[in-house]
Amino acid sequence: MKKSVSYLCELAGVSRSGYYDWLKAAQLRAQRDEKDELDIELIREIFISKKEKVGVLQIKMIMENDYSSVMNHKKIRRLMAKYNLVTKVRKANPYRKMAKATQEHRTCPNLLNREFNQEEPGKVLLTDITYLYFGKGQKAYLSCVKDGATKEIVAYHLSTSLEMDIVYKTLKKLKQAVGDHFHPEAILHSDQGFHYTHPLFQSKVKELGLTQSMSRKGNCWDNAPMESFFGHFKDLAEYKSLDNLGDVRKEVDRVIEEYNQHRYQWGLNKMTPEQYRGHLLAA
Repeated sequence: MKKSVSYLCELAGVSRSGYYDWLKAAQLRAQRDEKDELDIELIREIFISKKEKVGVLQIKMIMENDYSSVMNHKKIRRLMAKYNLVTKVRKANPYRKMAKATQEHRTCPNLLNREFNQEEPGKVLLTDITYLYFGKGQKAYLSCVKDGATKEIVAYHLSTSLEMDIVYKTLKKLKQAVGDHFHPEAILHSDQGFHYTHPLFQSKVKELGLTQSMSRKGNCWDNAPMESFFGHFKDLAEYKSLDNLGDVRKEVDRVIEEYNQHRYQWGLNKMTPEQYRGHLLAA
């Protein structure tokens, strides 16, 4: 056998030691491939169950929280690349232009300066509106209020109209959610869109005991957490093929409930928004 190996190595122009090193490495690769086949199964199960819309860190947190399985994020990334598990990525949306404010509308100073997370639930409330295209060219608008500390969606309203009623109803739902337990220093932060500079809206905000804050004009980074949420929402929600607003509303309810109660977030110590709120309140 040794003579056969020596002869073949001589024909191939390689040394016997080099051949045995290659053979040993091949065995190790086979063992690693076998281990990878086992490890990818759970990753693939999670990836498919989340409709291919979760990335490496989300999968890592789901594995740890829901399956008590710990795996390095670099290994998860390597396995996803090896087995071609590619996360569906949303298309970038053009910057939404709001209507110009009339002379009676007033802007408010930026009280946050991007310090969105002040580690106190209810102290910083962020609000914005996004559009949802569905069915055959139909459009709906989603208005949300997000807690800057817990990242929880506290209130939201879906409408087919951009009239002022969309933000009035959002404030009403915020009041229903919080009751009389608003943070004594609560800030409601938004962009300078015409809804938020409207005098009646500002009056309603004051009635709730909230202080208004606004991003600098044309600077979407000043309300980045809302932009981030809407991006994640559009990744998770399956609304584009729906034909009527009622079904879209049900999908919005489903996704926001999942986001608040079941979506683990790296920046929340790998907790969900609701879990993190409880964590902060217990501290």
